[in-house]
Amino acid sequence: MRLEGKVALISGGARGMGAVEAKLFVREGARVVMGDVLTEEGEKLEAEINEAGGEALFVELDVTKEEDWDRAVATTVNRFGKLDILVNNAGVYDLSTVEETSGEAWDRIMDINAKGQFLGSKAVIGAMRQAGGGSIVNISSTAGLVGSRGSSAYNASKGAVRLLTKATAVQYAAEGIRANSIHPGPIETDMFQQAYPSSEARARRATEIPASRFGNAEEVAYGVLFVASDEASFMTGSELVIDGGQTAM
Repeated sequence: MRLEGKVALISGGARGMGAVEAKLFVREGARVVMGDVLTEEGEKLEAEINEAGGEALFVELDVTKEEDWDRAVATTVNRFGKLDILVNNAGVYDLSTVEETSGEAWDRIMDINAKGQFLGSKAVIGAMRQAGGGSIVNISSTAGLVGSRGSSAYNASKGAVRLLTKATAVQYAAEGIRANSIHPGPIETDMFQQAYPSSEARARRATEIPASRFGNAEEVAYGVLFVASDEASFMTGSELVIDGGQTAM
């Protein structure tokens, strides 16, 4: 198994891509802590994984609060003895142009998508140092690589994640702590369904992708698994794009 003996903390782990990542990590031998504000969904996922023979724990985590991150990391180490992997997965989406974006909306998106990943990375460095190294996987987006017609604050937040990842990689590579970013294109999740609620809108969006379809959460999770694992031991400060060819155009 590719994560045998590893301990992972996944933010936004109660549902969507985070839940898929948690289940995959457990199947690959990891013990997993899912952090989220969605308590009911998180506790249900914890029970599901543990009843199936895995080892998982849910913790309440608001990624915009430094004290929540510190508590989540401490809980992980107290429960499982160490922390090897962080997946900064929590995020929100907004479909607004520059003129349409309010200051409040900008702050919310930047707080969750960018500040949340900064606080998570900051919180785990000490535990990873004690473990002799680790892997930070930041979920960015193709919106962190190229502009788009209607998601200005989201673009900015995911671009910030991309460069935060590179800064973290450079600063901590000598200590065996890696940091890489994942850049999914359109993925069939609840958040994507909310952004494109009609079948007509989704059909139009699919025509912009060379693969002529949207991705699914498991396809992203396997990319996260690779970057998190020791198979990617010489990979840091890099970008893994999973987008059906969208950014190749």
